[in-house]
Amino acid sequence: MSQLVWLLDRGAALVTYPLLYLAVLTGVLYNTESFRVLHETAQRIHIELSVFAMIVTLLHAGLGVLDAWFVITGQAPAPAYSMPYFLGGVVVGSGALLMLVVAVLGFTDAKRFQQPWGPRVVHSFAYAGFAFGTIHTAAIGTDLTGLVRPLLGPSVAFLVYVLLLRLLVLHRGQSKATPN
Repeated sequence: MSQLVWLLDRGAALVTYPLLYLAVLTGVLYNTESFRVLHETAQRIHIELSVFAMIVTLLHAGLGVLDAWFVITGQAPAPAYSMPYFLGGVVVGSGALLMLVVAVLGFTDAKRFQQPWGPRVVHSFAYAGFAFGTIHTAAIGTDLTGLVRPLLGPSVAFLVYVLLLRLLVLHRGQSKATPN
C-alpha cells in the first residue's frame, strides 16, 4: 500500500509542478495587454489551468501527507536523506500549499479582503506559493535531482524574466500616462 501511495504521490507531483508553472506564467501575462497574443492566450486559459493545477496540487498534498505518515511511522522506507531534511521538505511543501490556497481565496472570495490587503495583493501570494513549491521540488523531489540544474533553474529564471519584463512594461505605461 505504501509503495502505491508513493508512486501516486510522485506522479501527482510530476504533474503538479508544470501545471503550477504554467498557471503562474499565464497569470503574469493575464493583465498585460502589451504582450498581445500571449495576453489573449493567457486570458483564455489561465483560470481553467489554475483550477486544474490546484486540484492536482490538492491531490499531491493529500497523497504527500499519507506518504509522509507511512515514512514517519516506519511503514515505508525512509528516504535516502535524513529525517529532519525530509520533514523540512514537508514543511516547505505545506507552506507552498498554504500560500496557494490564500492566493486562490484572494480571487474567489475577494469581498473578504480589505485594503491594503485587497484581492489583487492576496492573489499575488501565488508567487510566494510557487517559490515555496520550487524549493520543495528541488529539495525533496528525489525524482528530479538530475533535472534541477539543467531544467528547473533555467525555467524559473525565464519566469522571473517574464515577470520583470511585465513590471517594466507596466512601469513604462504608468510613466507615459503621468503628465510632467
